[in-house]
Amino acid sequence: MTYTLAYSPCPNDTYIFAALTNGMLPDAPRVDVHLADIEELNQGAAAARFALTKVSYGAIPYLMGRYRILRSGGALGRNCGPLLIARPGSGEYFMDFASKRIAIPGERTTAFMLLQLAFGRRPKTVQMRFDRIADAVANGEVDAGLIIHESRFTYRERGLLSIVDLGEWWESMTALPIPLGAILLRDDVDPAESERLDRAIRASLAFARSDEAAIMPYVRAHAVEMRDDVMRAHIALYVNGYSDDLGDEGIGAVHALFARAAQAGIIPHAVEARFV
Repeated sequence: MTYTLAYSPCPNDTYIFAALTNGMLPDAPRVDVHLADIEELNQGAAAARFALTKVSYGAIPYLMGRYRILRSGGALGRNCGPLLIARPGSGEYFMDFASKRIAIPGERTTAFMLLQLAFGRRPKTVQMRFDRIADAVANGEVDAGLIIHESRFTYRERGLLSIVDLGEWWESMTALPIPLGAILLRDDVDPAESERLDRAIRASLAFARSDEAAIMPYVRAHAVEMRDDVMRAHIALYVNGYSDDLGDEGIGAVHALFARAAQAGIIPHAVEARFV
């Protein structure tokens, strides 16, 4: 049996899945891999294209009828939230941007869900790929930008300022880590295979940590335009203990995010997160 597996080319994902993808794990399930930007992955999950897929937690409320959340392989943590950035002089305080045009990396990204929660309403937005946003802000195409992934390490090089760290905002409101992205498993996968796949992801991450020399060429191949220091900082920030297992705290953070989004009217109804 070969399973379709989709994730992003970002270093945290390629680091976690390198061993599984490249056949370095004996007796692991075979996978047919598709790499794509997170918003494309969210859209693919909406069509149930892949048996296993990385998605934003902001998209998951719309996917619980077809997928369950794996406890391993995702991105959740502290001090790793999305940033709202802007040019110097364009505004001093967060609420200064409530009526301005903001570039976002996707309608159903966790970043946009957090931005709406923080503003208390939906702002004016322009959707674009996450790696275009910082340049769009610097060039004056938009008033501000919501950045994720490696952009949080490089936006200062464009002369931009951080207006608010939405991860810090979330942690100050809840004392919980911020759920960013998860690995979902389609409901038609046999329950026994579900456990096997979850173990394979944990084993792939354990392999990466024990033998980085074997997996880093794969990570580097998908981060060709990224400096080594940025690539390493990306992995260090987004690959952590929650990548092995969400644990009770991580699961509690997911429930809290969905409950607040439902209360704010960002998602249509209260959604019960389903875990493998």
